[in-house]
Amino acid sequence: MSAIFGPAGNAESFSAVHKSSLAAPRWIADLGLDCYEYQCGKGVHVGEETARKVGENARAAGISLSLHAPYFINLANPDREALEKTIGYITGACRVADWMGAERVVIHSGALMKRTRRQALDTAMASLREVLAACDGQGFSHIALCPETMGKINQLGDLDEVLALCTLDGRLVPCIDFGHLYARSLGADDGAEAMDRMLDRVEEVLGRERAARFHSHFSHIEFTPNGGEKCHRTFGNDGGYGPDWAPLAAQVARRGWSPTFICESAGTQAEDALEMKRVYQSCLEGMT
Repeated sequence: MSAIFGPAGNAESFSAVHKSSLAAPRWIADLGLDCYEYQCGKGVHVGEETARKVGENARAAGISLSLHAPYFINLANPDREALEKTIGYITGACRVADWMGAERVVIHSGALMKRTRRQALDTAMASLREVLAACDGQGFSHIALCPETMGKINQLGDLDEVLALCTLDGRLVPCIDFGHLYARSLGADDGAEAMDRMLDRVEEVLGRERAARFHSHFSHIEFTPNGGEKCHRTFGNDGGYGPDWAPLAAQVARRGWSPTFICESAGTQAEDALEMKRVYQSCLEGMT
């Protein structure tokens, strides 16, 4: 097993020649990539027929699918009505993922809402238990939920918080967004030592088997000194924003892990995912 790579949604180069995401799996495969994260960040608005066709096309092209649930999910909101909406957003995303045959649904962790990090985490853990029960009740226990590390300092979702959420159930898979961690650390989480430390921490909390198949988002990120994440950048002419991909690629290759890497570059996500795969494969070749 080895790492797999693909884009989050449709790159500008895809949209320039295709009008429908139905064509995305074959286009991605023809580039030499392995996976595709379907975007429902602004809401779950895809119908069953379309979802099933995306899944058929992905299977035919050998493309692994995941799905990003709505961005406005907040597991840390203590309001009961808000939790009911969150449960609806996540089970709705799981329903579409099930139609597609997608194995993973990425979910946002939430915001602090003027509470301590511990209070927010406790709320999120209680909420996630109810989400899991609802998913089980609707027949979605086979779909892995992936709580995501977040990029803004006032959001719940540093690495330890996401790993804590994932200890609730063995089917939970951390979505480690290394760009977000870089931004919320104001650039500190970068380079070989930082990547080694973070991957060690995932293995320490979840064990080697679960750690080895983590989900990931990666892109260069611009951040502000006070807030963290400002916006996603690209690998090209992006002003030198980090984090650096090469040290992470080397660490994953050295460990023999098989994570899923979804590139979230702003418009060049497919091309940058291909560059990520090239660097990773050269790391593997360097070990032989």
